[in-house]
Amino acid sequence: MADEAQAPPAEGAPPAEGEAPPPAEGAEGAVEGGEAAPPAEPAEPIKHSYTLFYFNVKALAEPLRYLFAYGNQEYEDVRVTRDEWPALKPTMPMGQMPVLEVDGKRVHQSISMARFLAKTVGLCGATPWEDLQIDIVVDTINDFRLKIAVVSYEPEDEIKEKKLVTLNAEVIPFYLEKLEQTVKDNDGHLALGKLTWADVYFAGITDYMNYMVKRDLLEPYPALRGVVDAVNALEPIKAWIEKRPVTEV
Repeated sequence: MADEAQAPPAEGAPPAEGEAPPPAEGAEGAVEGGEAAPPAEPAEPIKHSYTLFYFNVKALAEPLRYLFAYGNQEYEDVRVTRDEWPALKPTMPMGQMPVLEVDGKRVHQSISMARFLAKTVGLCGATPWEDLQIDIVVDTINDFRLKIAVVSYEPEDEIKEKKLVTLNAEVIPFYLEKLEQTVKDNDGHLALGKLTWADVYFAGITDYMNYMVKRDLLEPYPALRGVVDAVNALEPIKAWIEKRPVTEV
């Protein structure tokens, strides 16, 4: 008896047992002629140009410089003199500094700039909730700095003396005791139990707060001192501290 011709499987029918399925049309690695497609070339990382404008002081710009250092990110550190400032001021978004220029576009607000840089160097949280924990701490530190600044820059000596009493007796202990406990609750860090930009921001701004109150604020607070010491000991930040211009503020 002659062999019967085997009918082809219906379109869309599964392959017979033991038979490999044909590659799907357009499947990765398959090209016409059966040759494997070469692997895709990895995308080149986008490089941005950064310029930081501020006076020749640490103050509000130092946390930003710390973040640049931590990420080994190249940037131009433009230190504006008092004589240069009047001509430069109208070119700034709000007529003040620090200002960060990214690819030719200038932005202001030092906390927002720090948060932006933290994202580029991997020091933000992994979720919106984690980012909230970091933001809470950074905003609290900034509130504390502003309360110190209001007293430090008070022009009337008599009023300043009265404000200093409240600052030293109430405001400073209140904030630093809260932050000290925060560090104890977070395994030596200010948020999430690990290094985040909250630690870096605090370490970068502490010298300025010490300058305003004319003393070492952290002497009675070993946990907070530990945060600053740990950040300053990070190799890229340590290298920055060793080479940065020496300034009073």
